[in-house]
Amino acid sequence: MTSGPVGLDLAEVSKANAPQLTDVPAAPGPINEKNEKSLVIADNESVTDADGKEYPTPDEVETLRRVCGTVPWSSYTIGFVELCERFSYYGTTQVFVNFIQHPLPDGSTTGESGTDGQSGALGLGQRASTGLTTFNSMWAYFMPLLGAYMADQYWGRYKTIQISIFIAIVGHILLITSALPQVIAHPHGSIACFSIGLIIFGIGTGGFKPNISPLIAEQYEVRHPKQYIRVQKSGERTIVDPTMTASRIYMYFYMMVNIGALAGQIGMVYAEKYVGFWLSFVLPTALFCCCPVVMFLMRNKYAKRPPTGSVLAKALKLWGLATKGRWSINPVTTVKNLRADDFWESVKPSRLGQAKPAWMTFDDVWVDEVRRGFKACTVFLWYPIYWLAYNQMLNNMISQAATMELHGAPNDLINNIDPIALVIFIPICDIFLYPGLERMGIRFTPVKKIAWGFALSSASMIAACVTQYYIYKLGACGHHPSSEDCNSPAPINVWVQTIPYLLIAFSEIFASITGLEYAFTKAPKNMRSVVTAVFLFMSAISYAIGEAFVSLSADPLLIWNYGVIAILTAIAGTGFWLAHRKLDKQEDKLNFIPESSFKGRKLSYGGQAA
Repeated sequence: MTSGPVGLDLAEVSKANAPQLTDVPAAPGPINEKNEKSLVIADNESVTDADGKEYPTPDEVETLRRVCGTVPWSSYTIGFVELCERFSYYGTTQVFVNFIQHPLPDGSTTGESGTDGQSGALGLGQRASTGLTTFNSMWAYFMPLLGAYMADQYWGRYKTIQISIFIAIVGHILLITSALPQVIAHPHGSIACFSIGLIIFGIGTGGFKPNISPLIAEQYEVRHPKQYIRVQKSGERTIVDPTMTASRIYMYFYMMVNIGALAGQIGMVYAEKYVGFWLSFVLPTALFCCCPVVMFLMRNKYAKRPPTGSVLAKALKLWGLATKGRWSINPVTTVKNLRADDFWESVKPSRLGQAKPAWMTFDDVWVDEVRRGFKACTVFLWYPIYWLAYNQMLNNMISQAATMELHGAPNDLINNIDPIALVIFIPICDIFLYPGLERMGIRFTPVKKIAWGFALSSASMIAACVTQYYIYKLGACGHHPSSEDCNSPAPINVWVQTIPYLLIAFSEIFASITGLEYAFTKAPKNMRSVVTAVFLFMSAISYAIGEAFVSLSADPLLIWNYGVIAILTAIAGTGFWLAHRKLDKQEDKLNFIPESSFKGRKLSYGGQAA
């Protein structure tokens, strides 16, 4: 038996439920050694802290039903900040295409078009709008890598978020300036101002995204870092599971994301259409300005981890040391060597003894934490294919809607079925589905959720593929319903797209939300922002892969587009499960690795690491 996570048994997991509670405060505020709670060992069977909180025994870990803890109200304020930020992001970006692509309507100076017209401003064409909007998407998901590094190395999550908000506000102001009537009158000057604003806006978004999601879950973790016993009113003994609670927090966090996105997308379309682009940029900025106010007012209520210095370099050095002597000309042999049971055991300080390098200032447990973090990153490597299917909702499926009978509904309104479904079904999953499965003894672990997310995503593409087939078959324009010469939509009600959009929504609940949860629960505490940034970066990779499908994104090849993506997603989901099903069995062992004493360049109580 190894001493790493693979070798942990239930007794070790139980012990980890009440460890040395280093770095865990009893109350909000900076996390430091003074805030620790002492523990009292009551007997050989149970562990109780000074406040009488009881921790589960090995048998109870295996047999008792698990429940969620109570989400602290400070987490809800962070959720509101996220809602405002997503309102500002999606409300602003929703009108980018019309602002760049279409010219000013006749008689308009602001871009407004009225009920029957087409809103526009710069008239630079589809190629320019596609290029800039694609750049914005990739930029916004690339910059979290820098934002995560700055948080871990220098500023901490809270300060990084505040600085990023002010950077994003500067970007917002430049976007507003580019949409003023006096500036729109000079398209070249407007697009220059817009492009600079876009870059600055993306930097702010990049600093915000990888830090806000760990911060919201840490508000609960610092109060209840380990499993503990709760006796229900019925007398049933249950385990309050911090991992399940993190799952609940991220579900409602994601619901806040979609409430903000839904309100922003719908509201700004009408602002653009009836008033002008300046208003569709001003309103998101105004709501976004609530973010720093809320964060400032709550500054003494939030539990904040100070920066400990980025440990990414040491983690990469550790991985590089572990790979020595494991590379082979035969790729199968290389993969087998890199996945060997002793891969991480061989580089633990206790194993290396006097031969350990000078940079190895951490303990064995931190090696286990790094192993767990790398495992999370290998899970995320499958996500670009998942996002490839998801991204069809943002472009091709909107075009598909335009070729069906709309019955008065704008074609770019139908995709709001997705956020509406998420707002409805997230509470249903939290209140009924997940507790129901737990009562039946079914552990719906993160790896299982992600696998189901891939399956549902593939199913959504199959539904879109079938819809496209019947558009070609039943439409008067045959295989070219999107051509300018086609004025007759296919005799199919556009609301048939409810099927793929509902499937996409459920796949997000299982895969997207769980990805955020997995980044938080599996990363070392001094690498959470970095691991979250890796998860977000998978979207940037997906956009790059999507460029290869541009040639299929037009008539008469759209059936192939949806079909190929459905097959790729199904293959990726199957491969994901086969590659990580063993990891699924280690869920408890990975979650309850005893906490390392290594914190990085700075210790949490202000001392210096060796």
